[in-house]
Amino acid sequence: MVAASQALTPEILLRAYGSGIFPMAQSWDDPHWSWIDPEWRGILPLDGFHLPRSLAKRIRALPFEVRVDSDFRGVMMACAKPAPDRPNTWINPRIVEAYVGLHARGHAHSVECWRDGQMVGGLYGVRLGGAFFGESMFSIETDASKVALVYLVARLKAGGFILLDTQFVTDHLARFGATEVTRPEYHHLLDRACQTQADFYRLGPVDGLAGAARVLQLVTQTS
Repeated sequence: MVAASQALTPEILLRAYGSGIFPMAQSWDDPHWSWIDPEWRGILPLDGFHLPRSLAKRIRALPFEVRVDSDFRGVMMACAKPAPDRPNTWINPRIVEAYVGLHARGHAHSVECWRDGQMVGGLYGVRLGGAFFGESMFSIETDASKVALVYLVARLKAGGFILLDTQFVTDHLARFGATEVTRPEYHHLLDRACQTQADFYRLGPVDGLAGAARVLQLVTQTS
């Protein structure tokens, strides 16, 4: 962990992710941040994704309208709010602006769940080559963040991504197959992923029952 106080720009962020580090603040009110380089890194193997049967059933019921990149800033702000399992945020205003700038350059994306015109869950992350770095997620309605994660995995698999970095492994992510690798193992995976061409938008629209079926097919198939 290295404390930082210099400017945080989209260009610096991309170089950092390509080097295997990422920023975190102590709280929303803390104007500084630290560069994090975990000894053990969380990843979610795309070919080893575990989809609970109950969640697959929920997705077939079409509980939400799933959108991509329609309110990136809104997702970040929702992720920065305190939650019962996350009383303090690691996101501060400088981090928000840096990632919004990264989004404007096409290197950060959000997957969002909407119901009746209100965003009720979602996640966001950074894209670099064939790697996607999941940053944070939030949920106002039951299963909203889980549905967003399933749709993200489908999009990454369809787009040719080979690495989904979760930074750390929580109990929530472990249920989906997340695991830890050592720092050297992670850098090997990262180097390979950064040299891989991938397309976040290759999947296209996944609306309605046909879209849900396509998503479920993608997340359960192995290469």
